Amino acid sequence: MTTVMIAFTFPGQGSQAPGMGEAWIEHPSWELVSEASEASERDVEHLLLRADAEELRQTRNSQLATYVLSMVVLDAVERTGVEPAFFAGHSLGEYSALTAAGVLSFSDGVRLVTERGDAMQAAAEAATGTMAAVLGLDDDKVDLACRRTDGDVWVANYNAPGQVVIAGDPAAIDLAAEAAKELGAKRVMPIKVGGAFHTPFMSPARDRLRKALADVELRPASNPVFANIDALPHTEGEIWSSLLGAQLTAPVQWRQTLHALRDAGATVLLELGPGTVLTGMAKRTIQGTTNLSIGSPSEVDSLLESLAHASEGGSAVLEGETLHAVERLVVSPATGVFTPRAGLVEGTPVSRGEVVGLVGSAEVRSAFAGLLQGMLALTGERVTTSQPLAWLRTDSIGA
Repeated sequence: MTTVMIAFTFPGQGSQAPGMGEAWIEHPSWELVSEASEASERDVEHLLLRADAEELRQTRNSQLATYVLSMVVLDAVERTGVEPAFFAGHSLGEYSALTAAGVLSFSDGVRLVTERGDAMQAAAEAATGTMAAVLGLDDDKVDLACRRTDGDVWVANYNAPGQVVIAGDPAAIDLAAEAAKELGAKRVMPIKVGGAFHTPFMSPARDRLRKALADVELRPASNPVFANIDALPHTEGEIWSSLLGAQLTAPVQWRQTLHALRDAGATVLLELGPGTVLTGMAKRTIQGTTNLSIGSPSEVDSLLESLAHASEGGSAVLEGETLHAVERLVVSPATGVFTPRAGLVEGTPVSRGEVVGLVGSAEVRSAFAGLLQGMLALTGERVTTSQPLAWLRTDSIGA
């Protein structure tokens, strides 16, 4: 039996797709969408359900939509009781990671991502730029191709072995692409984006973001968050003000982050949010980890079973908890004083959507059907959002 240490990872801009929220509209975690709309003063539900590909491609839309859906997926996964040891996110995904780790509140995360998307789109409109993926060439040689070019072009993402993204002025990108091919690159592929992200072209956005960061509380992380800028784990809160500002104009060290997560002991990398881009990068970059992606309610439902078979030759023990694949947790929808429903005792059948208690005036409804195994919070205890309150077994009653 092998101990499993889980890292939650979160995707960035480019993972969005039209209708990506459709599968979630009946899930309890969908309630976050209305909260996000209020905090951002944007119609987030429209972005997740009705926006077409062209509308979603706009930086201000893709970033907000991707962040909110990642938070919906996170909330759903947290309801299963799975707990991570580490967090990391690619570019925009760093904001998701920081929210998951408690550094940012959800509402502050929404407001920062909204400002970041607006600021980056404005910067891109002020200085024409684009990006391209260089395939089949070592990092150092891609950097050399950029430095050989007489123009504004830089490395923007170190994504995986043989996959480095460059960004800058379109003419300089073309020159750097030719230099890269001369150095042995197999292919250079243009990326359809509206700007040269993670380069000095984003300096105006960095200045706007710094002002926004000054207005939010940055709390200590519950577990280490690995930063894009240095691929190192951080638990302090205040340091993220400078790390997030620097991230806008410096390359994303994602390949280095994947190695750092593995070296820190992560055995499962769990991508939460739309798409499977990060899962693919992990498979190409590191050995010895199980790489999973969660983007739909059905994948959440099978998560515990997937984790139980994460190691060859036997079941896995989840670090920090002992749920089996047939067990689920009911978690708090809010912060407040918990009052369980009268008459709930061990062995009581609970239906999907049934009220099991109150947190303040907020109803606590089970997302699953099963037999109650016990209460995890006491009557009158003050609980916080997503804190486990009750424990169900779902193999006897269909969940």
